[in-house]
Amino acid sequence: MLERFLIVDDHPLFREALQNAIHLAFPVAEILEASSIEAAQKILETEENIDLLLLDLTMPGTRGFEGLLALRRQRPRLPVVVVSGLEDSRIVGEALACGVAGFIPKSVRKPELAAAIRNVMNGMVYVPEWYAPDSPSPASEGPSVAARLKTLTPQQLRVLEMLRQGKLNKQIAHELSVGETTVKAHITEIFRKLNVHSRTMAAMQLSKVDFAAVLADAGIADKRPRSASDA
Repeated sequence: MLERFLIVDDHPLFREALQNAIHLAFPVAEILEASSIEAAQKILETEENIDLLLLDLTMPGTRGFEGLLALRRQRPRLPVVVVSGLEDSRIVGEALACGVAGFIPKSVRKPELAAAIRNVMNGMVYVPEWYAPDSPSPASEGPSVAARLKTLTPQQLRVLEMLRQGKLNKQIAHELSVGETTVKAHITEIFRKLNVHSRTMAAMQLSKVDFAAVLADAGIADKRPRSASDA
C-alpha cells in the first residue's frame, strides 16, 4: 500500500528536506504539502487517506500549539509528528500531551529524520534523546479540576470554552463584543484559578472533566456567548 504524507511547513527548503527524508524511508511515498494551517485544513477536507502529518509548530498566523490543536480537532485519528526548531523539553512534553506521535528537532540529520519517520509509521512514539520529562504539574495537586472550574465566572467559562476550541484572542473579543485587553485579563485570571500557564495545559485539565456539564450548570447551554453583560 502506498504511504501518503502531508507536510505542513512555511519554509520551502525545509519542506524539500522533509520530502527527501520521507523518500529515504519510503521511496515511493506520495507527499502533499501545505504552507499554512488553513491550506492544510483544506487538504484534510478532501484527502482522507493520509498516513502521517508532519507539522512545524511555528506557522504564520498561529501561536504556540494553536495550529496543532486545530488540526487535531479536524482529524483526531490522524497521527501527527511535530518537526520543530524549538528544542525545549517543556515544549516536547506539551506536544506529547496534545497526543502527537512524535517530536523531531529540525537539527537532526536526514538519516535520523528518516529513521524517526519510519519508527513512527511502525507505531512508535519518537522523542529526541535529550528529552527529559518534567515533574508532575502543580495543576495535578490541590483542589480538583471541577472545584477550580466552579471558581470561574460565567464569562470566564465562555472564554475558556473558546480557548478549548482554539480561537484566537481577537476572535473571542469579537464574539463577546469586548476588547482584546479584556479577553487577556480573563485568560490571565483563568490560568491563575486553574493553576496552569498555557492554553494547552488548560485544555489538558478540561479533558479530565465533563466540561459540557459545567457549562450547562452555569447556564451556557450552546457553548457560545449570549451577551457580554458580565464582562
